[in-house]
Amino acid sequence: MAKKNDWVRIHRNVLEPEERTGKLPEDTKQVPLEMWVKGRLQNETAEIGDEVTIVTSVGRTEHGRLIEVNPCYELNYGAFVPEILEMEDRLRSALFGGDRA
Repeated sequence: MAKKNDWVRIHRNVLEPEERTGKLPEDTKQVPLEMWVKGRLQNETAEIGDEVTIVTSVGRTEHGRLIEVNPCYELNYGAFVPEILEMEDRLRSALFGGDRA
């Protein structure tokens, strides 16, 4: 169960195969254009598979299907560390100003 402001990853199809341009290789035209993006959950609560809204680190609002809570890089950089995300938020605020939840 994820709660508001948790760091999450979502997925959605941006374009279905029939919506893609004809100027693509045949194998590419046959699959949807997919997006995976991380951000802070805006719904009060959500479970894996729910349709949710997030706000990314750069302030962009996106929606999609919740696929992971506290995602970490799978390149052996280690597990998610919430304190690092907090440091990022504080640095962005100090450098660029403004309040951001």
